[in-house]
Amino acid sequence: MSWFGSGAAHTVAVAGPVPVAEAWERYPDVARWPEWSPQIRAVETASTRLVPGMSGTVRTVLPVAVSFTVETVDASRHTWSWRVGTGAVTVLMEHQVVARDRGCIATLTVHAPLPLAFAYGQLSRLALHRLVH
Repeated sequence: MSWFGSGAAHTVAVAGPVPVAEAWERYPDVARWPEWSPQIRAVETASTRLVPGMSGTVRTVLPVAVSFTVETVDASRHTWSWRVGTGAVTVLMEHQVVARDRGCIATLTVHAPLPLAFAYGQLSRLALHRLVH
């Protein structure tokens, strides 16, 4: 369940010149997340590759650690989703990378109360930009 009930969904999309396969590979290798996501300092997991059911902790640039569980990974469709948070305070995030003529488009859909979904969506623009450039 999302924080405060069903919440809302907010999607952010960023286009860049990187080929879809290259951008996608930056997702399943969790050790690379801090390279392109400025809000992530470290990822602690038992596995270095995204797999459904995988759980761990994201250490942010703030003194905050957030638990997560990966729900889905579809490498052929370049999609994955995860729940971030603990207990009743969880946010569902769905990621996708889509090919375009020159490069790709990375999308993030945040399912949370609208103010939180919108705020995190805006913060994620820089990370998505770095993912596709």
